[in-house]
Amino acid sequence: MEKMIEKASVLIEALPYIRKFYGKTIVIKYGGHAMVDEDLKNNFARDIVLLKYVGINPIIVHGGGPQIGDMLKKLNIQSTFVSGMRVTDKETMNVVEMVLVGLVNKNIVSLINRNGGKAIGLSGKDGNLILAEKLFIEEDSFYKTPEIIDLGHVGKVKSVNSDVLNLISKDYIPVIAPVGIGEDSEPYNINADLVAGAVASAVGAEKLILLTDVKGVLDKDGNLISSLSVSEIEDLKNNNIIYGGMLPKMDSVKSALLGGVKKVHIIDGRILHSVLLEIFTDKGIGTQIVL
Repeated sequence: MEKMIEKASVLIEALPYIRKFYGKTIVIKYGGHAMVDEDLKNNFARDIVLLKYVGINPIIVHGGGPQIGDMLKKLNIQSTFVSGMRVTDKETMNVVEMVLVGLVNKNIVSLINRNGGKAIGLSGKDGNLILAEKLFIEEDSFYKTPEIIDLGHVGKVKSVNSDVLNLISKDYIPVIAPVGIGEDSEPYNINADLVAGAVASAVGAEKLILLTDVKGVLDKDGNLISSLSVSEIEDLKNNNIIYGGMLPKMDSVKSALLGGVKKVHIIDGRILHSVLLEIFTDKGIGTQIVL
């Protein structure tokens, strides 16, 4: 009886959040360990189906770095990274597209559908969903002079066709692979965090949730920072507290918030039901970031 009462209490706690987010769109960047561990994968799919059934419109943007890395290794293709982004030549781009669009995306769609949802897989090429342009990185060289680095087929989001997503998300769950199409019709590998931020802004999402393999944003002592503002991000970057793979996440956070998204959450995807815990509980988990 106590367990039944406890379950009822959980539902009561969730009720105001279900009411608050009913009919709203939440963009979720799905990546890291949550995409590898079988138990986490299945429970993530169920959680997304639950969101849809209680009247929330989830849009999934997924990564696939480890899967791309595994395939490149099998094909004996070397990878290098600059500022957390994979340098992508034409050969690597072919592998990226094959893995993200042909393998990872379809596996996620299949898993959601198998758990009672109705998901549709998309890449940036579909309906010109994500128009991209080449991304250049500026870094300081040894002599402290700016160096412009060409990352090859690595892009940034120029625009998102929100009409496509608004139409699909009424009845289906969009699952987006972060491959964009350039005006030159060339495909571009885009960091999934950046795509998620751009998508969230384009559709007027209530929230953007980024799943990671850490607790959230950590301070210099490794402790979780539960709440941040955009103005504090630059200080953390300048002090090398935020670096590496967290850099594109912060760029995603800033673009989303400046684009009208109300809140961004960076949470630990290794925790079972992490998305539900963030959305439907009083305390939430991870780091909350606001303007």
